[in-house]
Amino acid sequence: MKNLTIFLFLMLVPSFCLSQIKTGTFSDWEIQQQKKVKRTIIHIYTDWCAVCKIESFHLNKDKELVEMMNDNFYFINFEAEKTKEKINFQGKEFSYLPNGNSGIHELALALSQNQTQPVYPLWIILNENQELIYYHEGQFKPEKMKQKLLEILAL
Repeated sequence: MKNLTIFLFLMLVPSFCLSQIKTGTFSDWEIQQQKKVKRTIIHIYTDWCAVCKIESFHLNKDKELVEMMNDNFYFINFEAEKTKEKINFQGKEFSYLPNGNSGIHELALALSQNQTQPVYPLWIILNENQELIYYHEGQFKPEKMKQKLLEILAL
């Protein structure tokens, strides 16, 4: 029993030590942009994507990166295949496109360079004018992300 308690404690401690990236929705983002304009990071992922889960864990573990993102960017975590509500983005309305038991959101397709099936995870970074300044398909490792965000902040 003592070994089980120690094991559970060791399994739970790392999750409590993780920093949290502040996330918002597209509707929150529009309201926040009216209050204070910031650059925006849109992270498009799916629940079934193992790389997405690993990436999220590693990014949240990097306190310096989390602080940089929280202080300087709006962050939208967008689940491409389960988000079913209509989203207004850049003056257009986007809907969920069902396909049998699954489906995909039109906005994920619109933001992706591959208009038929996005690559997950997908990272979109917009400047203060909502213009694309960086596009990244696949895993974004914390060190590379920090380097890219510092470059963007220097613009």
